[in-house]
Amino acid sequence: MQTKAFNKLVIIAALGYFVDIYDLILFNVVKKQSIMDLGFTEAQYKLHDITLFNMQMAGMLIGGLIWGVLGDKKGRVSVLFGSILMYSLANIANAFVTSLEMYGAMRFIAGVGLAGELGAGITLVAETMHKDKRGYGTMIIVSVGALGAVCAYLVGDNFSWKMAYIIGGGMGMLLLALRAGAFESGMFKQIQHHKTHNGNLLMLVNNKKRFTKYVACILIGLPVWFVVGVLINLSDRIVEALNPAMHIEVREAVMYSYIGLSFGDLLSGFFSQYFKSRKKVIVGYLVALALTVAVYLSNHDINLPYLKIMWFLLGSATGFWALFVTNAAEQFGTNLRSTVTNTVPNFVRGAVVPITLSFKGLMETYGTIQAAVIVGSICLILSLIAILSVKETFSKDLDYVETL
Repeated sequence: MQTKAFNKLVIIAALGYFVDIYDLILFNVVKKQSIMDLGFTEAQYKLHDITLFNMQMAGMLIGGLIWGVLGDKKGRVSVLFGSILMYSLANIANAFVTSLEMYGAMRFIAGVGLAGELGAGITLVAETMHKDKRGYGTMIIVSVGALGAVCAYLVGDNFSWKMAYIIGGGMGMLLLALRAGAFESGMFKQIQHHKTHNGNLLMLVNNKKRFTKYVACILIGLPVWFVVGVLINLSDRIVEALNPAMHIEVREAVMYSYIGLSFGDLLSGFFSQYFKSRKKVIVGYLVALALTVAVYLSNHDINLPYLKIMWFLLGSATGFWALFVTNAAEQFGTNLRSTVTNTVPNFVRGAVVPITLSFKGLMETYGTIQAAVIVGSICLILSLIAILSVKETFSKDLDYVETL
């Protein structure tokens, strides 16, 4: 019975992340159609798409703090329910916006809701599965979740942008019913009524060693959102710089990269279990990503089949996202684990704001390709330094608490 309960928990978390990624990516699939339907020209669309995307990511930054603390104070399951309810309702509301301001507000609220899904799911699974096997659980969650982007592409390609948002909200509401009966983490229950300073944000900054480790956990994920935020979400600009005569649809880049991400997450999970290491596999992925980005940005002899392969490879090389989040969950005690596991990926997602703004600013001086090289190199170097600085967490016992 316990195995069945664990399996149900992994499925629930995986489907939740699937809907999470669907909503997260859907904007990038329908942004052009939706913004122009609000009365803007194509030239104006290029001025507003990054702003709206950054509104969504800013919401995730704030939401990561809110849901993380709530997860440590009120429980992981409560966050699973609250977050999906918020972003499902915001998703539906997106279908009825009539101005850019309303659109931005709804993307911000959706971002706040989206911030709780991955962290709560990973925390719950990490605390309930056997320490030698939990990598498989988080691998399944992220691999299945990444396919939500493919679903977003297919829905966005076959339905109006308004219906695509309504479908996403509907999927989230249906998932709420499936979550009935989800059980709380035993580790959290043990500390729930003890004075363990649950979800105390100050504990992450008032201890130098703990703060340094927390920052390192965030920096590890920067290259993932450099790829997603710049090379994929702005792929039309990248491709135009490589070959001015060629024009592509951003949503195709999104779909193929996330198929690659799902594949990469599966491989990284298996590699981690085989080598019994998170660090070694992440370092290997960073090297592979650096090589893939170098090839992508240096080849001007391109066509659509080649680009589809490169988008897939870029996604595959960022497939250490599952290990990145798992590593964060395993680095801290039970009383701070939800706070860390929710804020770390969402701070990385939020980092796409300065990443894209830096890219946009450098474009004016150095051009599109050189700007991407500069920003990407910084993200990769910081990530490599960070992963080498943290301790290995494979098979680490998570039943402990952080003290002041």
